[in-house]
Amino acid sequence: MAKKAKKMKSGRRGYTKADVKELCAHSKAKTPVAKIAKLTKRSEGALRQKARTLGIGLGHQR
Repeated sequence: MAKKAKKMKSGRRGYTKADVKELCAHSKAKTPVAKIAKLTKRSEGALRQKARTLGIGLGHQR
């Protein structure tokens, strides 16, 4: 039998390709993390974690 995709817990949203592209663009533009958080409706910590997994600089790590 084929495996079923796991559903995420309520309140969690995955990152789409468009979300990742937008995050990379903000990184290149050196947009402050607080501003990105408001635009994407995600926490600063979540954005920092995703940037870290993607290997891009964000915020004070640049």
